[in-house]
Amino acid sequence: MIQAETLELLEWQRLCHHLATFATTKLGAVVTRNLPIPQSPSETLELLAQTKEAYQLELRLTTGLSLRGIQDIGDALERVERHGILSGEELLEIATTLAGARQLRRQIDAHEEDFPVLAELVSELRTYPELEQEIHRCIDDRGDVTDRANPKLAEIRTKLKSTRDRIYEILQNILQRKAGAIQEQLITQRGDRFVIPVKAPQKDQVPGIVHDTSAKGGTLYIEPKSTIELNNQLRQLQRREQVEEEAVRQVLSEQIAEVKPDLERLLVIVTTIDLAVSRARYSLWLEANPPTFTNLKIEDETVKFVLPSQTDKTKFQNPVTLRQLRHPLLVWQQQHEQGTPVVPIDVNIKPSIRVVAITGPNTGGKTVTLKTIGMAALMAKVGLFIPAREPVEMPWFDLVLADIGDEQSIEQSLSTFSGHIRRISRILNALSAEKQLEPEDQKNEVEPVKNSENTEEIEEIDSLETIKAQIKNPEVNLSNSLILLDEIGAGTDPTEGSALATALLQYLADSALVTIATTHFGELKALKYQDDRFENASVEFDEKSLQPTYRLLWGIPGRSNALTIAKRLGLKPEILETAASYVGGTSQEVNDVIAGLEAQRKQQETKAQEASKLLKETERLHQELIRKSTLLKEREQELKREQEQAIQEALIQAKGEIAGVIRRLQQGQPKAQDAQKATEALDQIAEQRLPSRKQKPPEKPKFQPKVGDRIRIPSIGQTAEVMNEPDENGQLTVRFGIMKMNVGLAEIESLDGQKAEIPTKTKTSENTKNSASETTTSAPAKRATVRTSKNTIDLRGKRVSEAEIEIDRMLGQMLDFGAIWIIHGKGTGQLRRGVHELLKNHSLVERFELAPQAEGGAGVTVAYLK
Repeated sequence: MIQAETLELLEWQRLCHHLATFATTKLGAVVTRNLPIPQSPSETLELLAQTKEAYQLELRLTTGLSLRGIQDIGDALERVERHGILSGEELLEIATTLAGARQLRRQIDAHEEDFPVLAELVSELRTYPELEQEIHRCIDDRGDVTDRANPKLAEIRTKLKSTRDRIYEILQNILQRKAGAIQEQLITQRGDRFVIPVKAPQKDQVPGIVHDTSAKGGTLYIEPKSTIELNNQLRQLQRREQVEEEAVRQVLSEQIAEVKPDLERLLVIVTTIDLAVSRARYSLWLEANPPTFTNLKIEDETVKFVLPSQTDKTKFQNPVTLRQLRHPLLVWQQQHEQGTPVVPIDVNIKPSIRVVAITGPNTGGKTVTLKTIGMAALMAKVGLFIPAREPVEMPWFDLVLADIGDEQSIEQSLSTFSGHIRRISRILNALSAEKQLEPEDQKNEVEPVKNSENTEEIEEIDSLETIKAQIKNPEVNLSNSLILLDEIGAGTDPTEGSALATALLQYLADSALVTIATTHFGELKALKYQDDRFENASVEFDEKSLQPTYRLLWGIPGRSNALTIAKRLGLKPEILETAASYVGGTSQEVNDVIAGLEAQRKQQETKAQEASKLLKETERLHQELIRKSTLLKEREQELKREQEQAIQEALIQAKGEIAGVIRRLQQGQPKAQDAQKATEALDQIAEQRLPSRKQKPPEKPKFQPKVGDRIRIPSIGQTAEVMNEPDENGQLTVRFGIMKMNVGLAEIESLDGQKAEIPTKTKTSENTKNSASETTTSAPAKRATVRTSKNTIDLRGKRVSEAEIEIDRMLGQMLDFGAIWIIHGKGTGQLRRGVHELLKNHSLVERFELAPQAEGGAGVTVAYLK
């Protein structure tokens, strides 16, 4: 009784009706509206596994799992078991159900490796395609028996058509011959016999049988004598047709009766899958996440409870973590009924906590918080996802019991307090009944609540002493129950009500896994500091707007806002001062401490919000810098291509001009004057075309970095601080942020763009100088082709466009190297083809080839530079 009462208090039936809207089949909707609560963890885990797989399939398949065509054929199966004959429509429903189940199995079988639970379900389906084909052969889309179902039936229908056509022909002749006596040129039926409408005064002109008259009697519907025999034959043929049709349907019904157990099993399986899909679609709509049960573990395919430590019964490994939890009914109201936005709550109950006392002002959301937590526990039990952020962690509860609202009754003479006590007594009895199933040495010595002879009178248990007498020994073992108590101890004297609430919560701390209670009693706030199994929480209240925020705050009890609200609403100051003096110093000090804690919390929240905004702004600027850097690199590459093109055009033009001068010089007999003019022309071309002859712009003075200077490293877009003087190889150490790195002078520049001066090495002997000079003039120095970390670039995981930018940048920096090694991986080969296409057309690359097998083989390309 108390379990059903809890479901009613938590409005579980409303959620079931919402869930039913996501069902595809009629039977699935019916079952969903009366969704049972599993009684064992294994049932819940099985339902949850089905929901998870259906959820993933819904995301993977474009149109989701299809249950189209599946009908509720339960009544038809019961009738064929009693040797009944099914109608054509019922036979078609069975055929479409078989086809729908087969299509469903195909969808799941196509992904059976990823979805083993659903695959195992549909593996038991027997869809009897031959029976489906036979039904469609014998029954058409309108539910009528087809001619091909029975040779006799085809013959009878041929005769029927012939007889009907003969009757129409005779009646049509009468309509034409007796047009004056006919009310309307129409052939109709009365009692399955063909008749014509005749004017009542001229009835003698059409002798026959009158089957009907019009409302005013002016028209008679007469079957002429000439068609009576034909109509009789038609009726006989129709009866024979019905007999043959019924025989066909009887044969089909008998075939269905033979496989009734398999069809009933099919109906159970498809309904189970429909329920799983409904839960998945509802969870997807709620943007919910799957729960993890913290008090369950699986050993050898057996579900077991994680029991508390036998040495310390206050240490429980069953935390509750529900972040940004929303009530599903409020979400539905917001989406479908234009309700107010749902304010999510955070529920974080540590493993050692057994009782949570929620305090705060009225209409602040305390009751909604209780219902939200209770609804989450029930949703988890039936295999639904929880509308909260991951991770969703909570215990599996055997019982969810609630006392929410009062149970006043004028007829039963029940006060608010009596109503609460009556319901709490039923909760205690339920816990006691559960513990009677435990071993004798672990029983909870709690006597059930005894009412007077009149079971509706509760006065005998209305006193604190009566309740205390029932709690003889609180040393009990763990019970997997969630208890939700609203306004515990309310409705009676505050002193006794507070004492009763304290005693009940202490008892429940020993008896139930988790108890959450709302209260206005300040004494319950202090239980946290007396027993580490207790925790405080409060609903936030905005003193400026005098409105609740509906946020749940943990670790801080709610303080009384009655005097503050009264002051803001204009109550006389002298009354407020008198009331404040009655409150007492200790209570005021507690309120002041709570106010200080709330102020600190708000300050920390403000700082956290500011830090979050700063982080987002930093991330935005970082992305902007990356974007601008990419644009600059692209612009640099574009300018380089334009310069190369301009140089090529200038060279072609200069060569043409020089060739013209040579041709003019070769014409006729060259004279000294002509040679002088040609020389002047070539000098003029050189002056215009050769860069060495042009006026060189003054070079920027190069700088020498010193310790402490700020410099820029263009290759990585960072500014850094110089840590030491350059060594003889031009290497120095720089620092940016907390990182240090070694760079060469060629890789840095000053903040205003000056390049660093690179020192030249002096030779120790004249012979060395001469040798170097000879080497320099005779042939260019051979560049190194040894693979190092500097001439190797890793492009794995990048797009082709990103790889091209990285290769261009590296080629511009590695001109002193003979080759670069490009790691692109094997994969699909798309990145390798893009890299080869770029290298093939690049002006700085002489040739390229795949690396030897020892250096990466087909996953690495070596590009040799010109």
